[in-house]
Amino acid sequence: MSTASTQLPEGRYGRSADERADRKLKIIGGVLGVCLLVLVGWFAYYYVGGNKISAELISFDTSADSVKVHLEVRKDVDVEGYCTIRSQAEDGAEVGRHDFHFDQNATRIDKVVTLRTTSPGTTAELLGCHAD
Repeated sequence: MSTASTQLPEGRYGRSADERADRKLKIIGGVLGVCLLVLVGWFAYYYVGGNKISAELISFDTSADSVKVHLEVRKDVDVEGYCTIRSQAEDGAEVGRHDFHFDQNATRIDKVVTLRTTSPGTTAELLGCHAD
């Protein structure tokens, strides 16, 4: 004995519910994908374009109550800002932190700054620079 087929004839009754759902999911996925790309692009532009000050810690010299830090700051001519530096003790505890302000009209600034510490510091770390 043969059994009757439970499938509908091709093309006779229109699209099935699964095909309509698949199409809707593809459209929703495409829209969400485009939104995600726009969001990532906006964050990238803001991060790269918004950072008007960059700096590099060239060297540091420690003593009992301070750390002398040699910084090289690169910025736009009309930008004022500050860089945050910290020092840590040998056990990792923070012994000093300070914001150093830069307002010169140069694009490149070499400066040696002194960071006062509460106990002997073994490191100097540039945490970041920000425009005012």
